[in-house]
Amino acid sequence: MKHLLSALLLSVIAFAASCSKPNETLILSRSTTALEMGINDTGSLAYLKDTKTKTDYLLKDSIAPVMSIRINNNVLHPKSATANDSILNLVYKNGIVASIKIKEKGTHFTFELLNITNNDEVELVIWGPYPTSIQKTIGETVGVVRNDDFAIGIQALNIKTLGGYPWNESDRMPAFDIFKADDLNNMHPKNDGSVLYRVEAARPLANGSSLQAYTRNRTKQRIYSDMGHDKIVAQPYDDGGVIGSKIALFGSSEDEALNIIGAIEIAEGLPHPILNGEWIKTNKHASAAYLITSFTESNVDEAIALTKKAGLNSLKHNGKTFESWGHFKLSKEEFPNGIAGLKECVEKGAVEGVNLGIHCLSNFITTNDPYVTPIPDKRLAKVGSSTILEDIDEKSTEITIADPDFFNQMKNNSLKTVQIGDELIRYASVTDKAPWRLTDCQRGAFNTKATKHSAKTNIAKLLDHPYKVFLSNADLTQEMSKTLANIFNQTGLQQISFDGLEGNRSTGLGTYGETLMPYTWYTHLSEETKKHLIVDASRTTHFFWHIYSRMNWGEPWYAGFRESQVENRFNNQAYFQRNYMPGMLGWFKMTPETSIEDMEWMLAKSAGYDAGYALVVDLNTVAKNGNSDKILSLIGDWEKLRLSNSFSESQKEVMRDKTKEFTLEKIADDKWIWKEMISEIFTHSKKVRQPGEPLNSTFNFTNLGEAQIANFSLKADKCDVKNIEIEINNYKKIIIPVEIKDGQLLKYTGGDKLYLHDESWKVIKTIDLDLSDFKLKKDENVISIDCKFNNADKEGKLKLEIRAQGKDETISLKDTKP
Repeated sequence: MKHLLSALLLSVIAFAASCSKPNETLILSRSTTALEMGINDTGSLAYLKDTKTKTDYLLKDSIAPVMSIRINNNVLHPKSATANDSILNLVYKNGIVASIKIKEKGTHFTFELLNITNNDEVELVIWGPYPTSIQKTIGETVGVVRNDDFAIGIQALNIKTLGGYPWNESDRMPAFDIFKADDLNNMHPKNDGSVLYRVEAARPLANGSSLQAYTRNRTKQRIYSDMGHDKIVAQPYDDGGVIGSKIALFGSSEDEALNIIGAIEIAEGLPHPILNGEWIKTNKHASAAYLITSFTESNVDEAIALTKKAGLNSLKHNGKTFESWGHFKLSKEEFPNGIAGLKECVEKGAVEGVNLGIHCLSNFITTNDPYVTPIPDKRLAKVGSSTILEDIDEKSTEITIADPDFFNQMKNNSLKTVQIGDELIRYASVTDKAPWRLTDCQRGAFNTKATKHSAKTNIAKLLDHPYKVFLSNADLTQEMSKTLANIFNQTGLQQISFDGLEGNRSTGLGTYGETLMPYTWYTHLSEETKKHLIVDASRTTHFFWHIYSRMNWGEPWYAGFRESQVENRFNNQAYFQRNYMPGMLGWFKMTPETSIEDMEWMLAKSAGYDAGYALVVDLNTVAKNGNSDKILSLIGDWEKLRLSNSFSESQKEVMRDKTKEFTLEKIADDKWIWKEMISEIFTHSKKVRQPGEPLNSTFNFTNLGEAQIANFSLKADKCDVKNIEIEINNYKKIIIPVEIKDGQLLKYTGGDKLYLHDESWKVIKTIDLDLSDFKLKKDENVISIDCKFNNADKEGKLKLEIRAQGKDETISLKDTKP
């Protein structure tokens, strides 16, 4: 299958090699302010030229059919073409004719399919691919390719026109072996269905790039593979078919491309979200960091105060907003007064300059939602259907079915649920030979009613998700979207995170389905609601790009700040940049144990990549963490400097190094000292040696700064320690007169005092000690440490972290206009 798909992908290139151009005649030429376009009598682009330099960016020795069609799974390029004013007529095999209206609108061209003969036979229409010689930066999602001088882009102008090429029947990019994973600015076209790097409207070629879009005729049922199923039924969907498929094509200088897309949005009636009077795609505050916590009617004032204390102005609910997903009825525990209570929370935030938002798992439908129980909705998404072959009563635990194909796919079958009429039934397995039976059936599942069913009655396998939820078909998706929009219109909520958008592939519409929910939601928002809106998601599509503000992917649940999906978080930034998306690092979770150093490590990476983030924290954590005040203050300082572009490019570059650490010291309301910290952690373990043999551990530390008294910390791990001795360069020794219990940490940050902390950074004890001899020389130092281990098993350790200051620079705050 891979080789077949690869051959399909290369068919246009192969066809081009067999074509000659000398006898082709130009039949139409048009020009915008920046791009000249010509079309020849074979129905292909003849050139794509920069109007100023006359450079032709159409890839040589290739063809670029304006529009191809697919019939009986065969892609047909136009054989000939004629033009009459603004109408281009393309002629295909068997006399099929397509009429395309072409308009020049100053900034861009539009191509719209007005009519096509044999409409019912046409499976899909394909715009392009349009091959270009541009290779430097390929925005695979936004559909723009650019080099230092010029940019060329394609834009789908309605939701049914998909950025991309119909590589397979699930409308998603398959796992081709054509390109390596790191080709062209770290693009990953092999990553089939992944969160990022899905090749759509633009893709790399060996000697350039291509732009493409298509529209599928969805009026007929089809079977395809998706969502972990080898066979799944896509039901007919009436959206007008291929007629009305429409794209924009544009060219511009490299630095004007984003502004051109904004102009296209306005001219063509696409979503054009505004934040505080500025288009969201150019608004610096689209990447603003935000807080995630469980605010309620009773504690919202404290949550708002916490957000402000952190220097942030966005607060998002932690995801337990609703009693169930589907109808989106608000949680009675969180919001006992329902919509009125949530609206009051939003209004309180507005008074304090804090925007409130919610998290949404898209079209996930929980089993306690009215769409499921007590009478299941007929629009719950289905894998496919069969019929029952024998009558069953309300107590039958085996059901004989005509065809097992949609029921025995167990890879993504988390709820094992079928629907017969108004009853849901769960089953254990399907027999491995005829007669096909569902075994060990649990009747009346999810509080539906077990009833009798007659032979030949339809039985449908429900589509589900590993979160133990059901999903929706296209009609139910749109109904849920409107419900969600109504909540925003009623309450004035200003932020949403669309998580799990891939669940909307249950509609049978592929990437079209992923966009259907947020698009329906957005188009049903009031104009007032749209004025101050942040939309983020864990993934995007070509068309959804116009709606959402940012992608914020990266989860905090697996490890600490420096470990949880950290490589992916940083790698994503290149994807964001080439697709005109604001930088975001994902979610981080503050715990009672979070240290100042870990927080500043993340904040420095945020500044280095100029990327925002979400901080998951609750009021209880803040109360427990002894560093909370300092951490919250630092969050505000770092974010203020980042959003005001106060860090220099050289500072940003060095802060992107994940091995380096930095700190800020505030010296005035608008001035800080930015310091690089040289940090290294050493471990002294309990040893068993011969009598008289030293038990100390010796380490080397390179001080890249000037000679200085270094900061340090000591942490006991699986033991208690005392009689601690640290020696520097074999002649300066300090003795620390304190016992450190298991999990406690002793910290020195300057002066003549050390502080003993518990695991949550609460100060247990203060120790006075002269540390003037604890001075590191520049460059190489030898550190020796020894102690007495108490209550230690064989894994008992004492961890020593040395922190020396490297270079420092003064940073002044620039304009902070929101």
